[in-house]
Amino acid sequence: MSDDTTRPAGAADGTDGVDPVLSLSNVDSGYGEVQVLDDCSIRLDPGEIVCLVGPNGAGKSTVLKTAFGMLTPWTGTVEYHGRDIGGMAPEEIVREGIGYVPQTDNVFGSLTIDENLRMGGVARDGGLDEVIETLYDRFPIIDRKRTAKARTLSGGQRQVLAFARALVMEPDVLLIDEPSAGLAPNTADEVFEDVREVNDMDTAILMVEQNVTKGLGISDRGYVLDQGTVRFEGTPEELLNDEEVSQLYLGG
Repeated sequence: MSDDTTRPAGAADGTDGVDPVLSLSNVDSGYGEVQVLDDCSIRLDPGEIVCLVGPNGAGKSTVLKTAFGMLTPWTGTVEYHGRDIGGMAPEEIVREGIGYVPQTDNVFGSLTIDENLRMGGVARDGGLDEVIETLYDRFPIIDRKRTAKARTLSGGQRQVLAFARALVMEPDVLLIDEPSAGLAPNTADEVFEDVREVNDMDTAILMVEQNVTKGLGISDRGYVLDQGTVRFEGTPEELLNDEEVSQLYLGG
């Protein structure tokens, strides 16, 4: 490898002894009888943006679905603040403090922006109006369109609404699946800035992204997945500058 600081899978176990907010340890998971994840270990530390990259079919989205309870790990553990949440239902995981923004169907097109946000807060015990107003302040583009139907929004605006809807429950972890998918380059750049904005709200982010350079460019660390397992992990600089990683996985 051209950069021998890039860590192969399992070579490092975190950031200076910090306890992770979310971790998958030696997880096998899949759909029906089809295994996708194979001894997969990933961690997300407080305040981080971590990006999962790799070829199509590598298992990146399956990591998010397993962490969010849409899939139950066959073996291994999924922990949130040290508590095993593997196999919990998604609605329980939302209440725990984890949000999820899928790649598609992430807003209700027939509802207004305001109605979408209120749907995102149905499990709150109180303070819904206050948190929605905070989100409007944070994301002016949706504030200006409160009464507009979500289906009338541009692709970038819909992603902002999807982020905001997931944030109504005030999670400290947000799982985001390919936020730039299908967006024009300039719009994708704006969405990546919005991801940073979400992270600035003390929300750690585990993100899948096919635009490797852009995704890693806003991240603190990255994992390269292939055939359901972590092949490499490191900082964006380590991964992007590593000749083997670039040629095998990043199209370099």
